[in-house]
Amino acid sequence: MDRKLAKRWLVTGDVQGVGFRVFVQHKAAALGLSGWARNTSDGGVEVYAAGAPARLDDLATALHTGPRMAEVRSVEERDEAVEDFSGFSIR
Repeated sequence: MDRKLAKRWLVTGDVQGVGFRVFVQHKAAALGLSGWARNTSDGGVEVYAAGAPARLDDLATALHTGPRMAEVRSVEERDEAVEDFSGFSIR
């Protein structure tokens, strides 16, 4: 069985109101990851994803760019415990 890891990212910049969470949902689903994305009260986006390590790396790369209208200033990443989610949702 493939190893499964989980990561949490805090993305800051102009990332709300530009389709960032939908962008993350589509990328994560295409990569076969489970988890969620949500806006934070300080104007950022928080992302939790679980899956194969290489796929998490691919998502991390996408988070540094975001959708066309986003302006990502920073992405903080940390390891997390693997939780069992069905699919990838927007919260």
